[in-house]
Amino acid sequence: MRIGLIIAGVIIAALGIVALSGGLHFKEDKEVLRIGDLSAKTEETHGVPQWAGIAALVIGAVLIGGGAMQKT
Repeated sequence: MRIGLIIAGVIIAALGIVALSGGLHFKEDKEVLRIGDLSAKTEETHGVPQWAGIAALVIGAVLIGGGAMQKT
């Protein structure tokens, strides 16, 4: 379990660093107009919020620390 916590912590911390650097984006489709069977949609690209990157970095560090402190 110790190595599992450390690996999970490293992965989550790495995702946090990528999110803070602006490398994570997600797309959202919105329907802006609908008339009968006709519809118009737009696709918006958003970046992951900075607070989510910081939270992932902190959680990853806690998992790494917890795995390192755990006795086998």
